[in-house]
Order: sequence, then structure tokens, then C-alpha cells
Amino acid sequence: MRVHATRRRFLAAAGALTLAGCATYRYRAPEKGPVAAMFPGRVDDGGFMEAGYRGLQRIERELGIPVTHVDNVAPEREAMLEALRRLAKSDATLVIAHGGQAAEAAQRVAWEFPEQRFASIQGDLTRPNLAVYEVRQEQSAWLAGAAAGLLTKSGVVGHLSGLRVAPGLLARAAYADGLRTTNPKAKLLTTFSGSQDDAAANKRATLAQIDAGADVVFTMLNAGRAGAIEACRERGVPQIGNVRDWVAAMPEVFVGAAVADAGFAVRGHADVEVPY
Repeated sequence: MRVHATRRRFLAAAGALTLAGCATYRYRAPEKGPVAAMFPGRVDDGGFMEAGYRGLQRIERELGIPVTHVDNVAPEREAMLEALRRLAKSDATLVIAHGGQAAEAAQRVAWEFPEQRFASIQGDLTRPNLAVYEVRQEQSAWLAGAAAGLLTKSGVVGHLSGLRVAPGLLARAAYADGLRTTNPKAKLLTTFSGSQDDAAANKRATLAQIDAGADVVFTMLNAGRAGAIEACRERGVPQIGNVRDWVAAMPEVFVGAAVADAGFAVRGHADVEVPY
């Protein structure tokens, strides 16, 4: 937690990585490459996808391992399956699926290509050739909830995300628990807009929460955060962001940031012990 001269910042570097895989582990030297990654979203979204992309770039910059990627993949099963299959057939020595929404697709393609190695970031399904890495966003989300409970004057706070994937649901539960801990009488409004990237839909959802009395809104979005930012700026309602330090980027809108950079998980997979 840090304190700004004029605004409080509630930051938690939730960088603890968890790894799930088969029962036996052995040390594997860094990849010879290329390492390929699939992003079900834009790598310039200012949020989760961009964090993963920056982690991928670190592999090349810091380890000298060539990387490649495909982004703007629709977060739909068939689109993600097609993209992952294409990468699995390439000369990649490791294929990374970024995001909990890709967990099932990653497991399916890992089954189809048993000789290829895969990693799922924020996933929850494994195979002998598929490792799972997770940045525990719920740890910093708990702090965001605790902060919202302390900051609210109306007694109503908001939570806004896009897709109902496991990491997002865990983070919402943690946010609710943090709120309950510091302000048990506060009311929580929660919305899954259906899209991490649709700015218009997320602006409407944010305005609806503000109209219902929310005077602090916690957002877990990608490119769609632009709509939430617009809404909060227009109504003068502070927002708590996630993934990176939004207070430093937009202090006029953000009162806090639940920092949980999944790029660490992407970068870390290239030179740590993994189960294969």
C-alpha cells in the first residue's frame, strides 16, 4: 500500500505465481524458441492483454528467445481453438494461451497435439503437456474492496467486469469480502457486461451503477475500461482499476489500483521449473 501526497493508492503487487501440472517436475532449460502466444483481445488494451504481451516481449528482450503472437482473437471457443491450433502446428517450442477464457480451448488443443508444449495463463485445466500459471488477482482485489469500503460516502460501491471467467469470479468474491471487512453495511453492485473490450457497453454499465448510488467503482476490464473511464469522468465518481497503477496514469479519475500483472506469469514460464 502506498500513500500519494493528495490521494490514497491501494496497491498490491499480486505477483505470486501458482503452477499446476502433472505430479512430477524436472528442471527445463530456457526455451530455444520461438515462444508463441495467443491473446483473446488486443495487446494494446491498457490492461490484462497488454500486460501479457509485455511479458512476452520480455522473454525476447531478456532471454534472447524469439517470440511470436496472434491477438485480436475473439474470446469465443472456436476462434480460440483455431488460433491455438495454428500456433501448435508452427515451429513454436511453447504455445501460451493468455487468459482464463482460453482455459478450455488450451486443454483441448493440448490433447490434440501431445508432442507440443502449452501454458495457460490464469487457466484452471491441465494436461501432461499443459502447465497453468496464475497471478492471484483476488489478493489485490481484496484490498480494492477494503479501500472502497473506507472511501464510500453513499454506502454503495460498484464492481464491473466483462466475462464470467474463474479469475474474475474469484476477484469479485475477494472484493466483496474486503468491502465487508471494512464496511459491513455497504451495498455492493456487481455487473458482468459480457465484454472486456466493448467501451460503449461498459460505459452504460458504469453509468447504471452510478445512477443506483455507487460513489466508488472497481473495474476489471481490458479495452472496455475506456467506457468506464468516460462515465466516471463525466459524473465525477472515482474509480479503482486493476492490473497496473492507474493512479499514476490518470489521477483525476482513479483513486486506487489493484495491481496484478499477469505479464510476470508469461515471462516466468520461459526459465523456471515446469512439468513436462
